[in-house]
Amino acid sequence: MAVALGLLGVLGFSFTLPATRVAVENLDPVFIGIGRAAVAAVPAALLLALWGERWPDRRTAARLAVVAVGVVFGFPLLSALALRSLTSAHSAVIVGLLPAATAVMAVVRAGERPSIAFWLASAAGLVAVLAFAATQGAGGIDAGDLLVLGAVAAAAIGYAEGGQLARTMGGSRVICWALVLSFPLTLPIGAVAGIGGGLDAPATDWLCFAYVSLISMLLAFFAWYAALARGGVAKIGQVQLVQPLLTLIWSAALLGEYVGPGTIAAALAVVASVLATQRARVERREPLIASRG
Repeated sequence: MAVALGLLGVLGFSFTLPATRVAVENLDPVFIGIGRAAVAAVPAALLLALWGERWPDRRTAARLAVVAVGVVFGFPLLSALALRSLTSAHSAVIVGLLPAATAVMAVVRAGERPSIAFWLASAAGLVAVLAFAATQGAGGIDAGDLLVLGAVAAAAIGYAEGGQLARTMGGSRVICWALVLSFPLTLPIGAVAGIGGGLDAPATDWLCFAYVSLISMLLAFFAWYAALARGGVAKIGQVQLVQPLLTLIWSAALLGEYVGPGTIAAALAVVASVLATQRARVERREPLIASRG
């Protein structure tokens, strides 16, 4: 069940980079990166009210702030800025480092202890992603690459902290509270960036903005954080190895980028490594207390 939820979340995330790439053609990247969170905060607040959720205590709010820094501000903003100059396919290759970064943060933040077999399987998946990067011509590091690397680091922190919180709060509550607590910042920042950069854009751009606001920033996290809580941050985080390949498929369909036989070979290698990580043992010091979605 945890793997299925993880795959569902990854499926939602996999269209994020192509959709953002389209949207930043005519809309300000700060508006795309931060404004999406302001939009998502509205249904998040309505859901929290419907569920009768109480305001989080100070300690929980501080941990939710860590989540927000990673996945509400860090990844969306840095990736949107990067996609002004990079293609979504190129960015997706770098995002392939996210599972390894998430596993590291699972050790640091979530108290998990993956086995040697897990690390070997994870390394095999990382090698497959890097080999795939070579076939796609991912060259030297430039400013855009550094922005994506920063986005990867931010997401890893947000995933590890959010996955740990979801064990007691439930995955949907974690992202909803992170969005609501961030709203006093995301609303004015997004509004100023939108007005300053101009809001005249084709319907396609606005549809992509709607996607990253409601799916990437909200609904996909419902499944993702629930999966991290149930299956462990490090272990389920490796399901993300499929994400760059899915993103490339969407990039080809939406942006007309070429997908060759190397993609298929890389996909098979990545799927194999994901299956291997799911069979490997990962110890958790903190037991799963609750499994609300």
